[in-house]
Amino acid sequence: MRRSFYLAGSILFAAALMPLAARADSPREFLNQALQGDNSEIMLGNLAADRARDPAVRDFGRTLVSDHSKARGEVLDAGRRYGIRPTREMAPEAREERDRLMGLRGRDFDREFIRYMIDDHRKDIGDFRDEAREHHGSVSDLAGRQLPTLREHLRIAMSLDRDHGRFNGRYDQAHDWQDRGDRHDNDRGGYNR
Repeated sequence: MRRSFYLAGSILFAAALMPLAARADSPREFLNQALQGDNSEIMLGNLAADRARDPAVRDFGRTLVSDHSKARGEVLDAGRRYGIRPTREMAPEAREERDRLMGLRGRDFDREFIRYMIDDHRKDIGDFRDEAREHHGSVSDLAGRQLPTLREHLRIAMSLDRDHGRFNGRYDQAHDWQDRGDRHDNDRGGYNR
């Protein structure tokens, strides 16, 4: 009897979670998160373009602004079908990073910005790769088209990281992770860099 009670409770709990999981994997949710991500990268890129000490980090900031402005436009175009409206809302972690960066100067600013960009782009690549593998039509196509740019941003950030010498061990780990992901994509007939 007790086992039946636990089984029924487990089934009800799983059923309650199912709509949440399905919603998290929806094209609309992906597009909302992508829009927040683009807004975040534009804001942080502008901050780096203005405040970074190293000219290469300032250039990277400008690259982020340019590329994510274009990506934002693509997300909004695809999102019309899903009722996505233009917004400047950023991801909460990007707002926290902005606040952290505002308290830093010089080399400390550059190192923190690079660290965040490596971590953020690794996460984004995983999310976009997952969506590209879904069968969500134009939304999955958009994710696949934007992957090479995200990978290039990660490559630039890791190169800057090597130049700044702070996270050398993390660079190797991130580089290996990216290569494993690329090989995995290629094994499945995936996307180019």
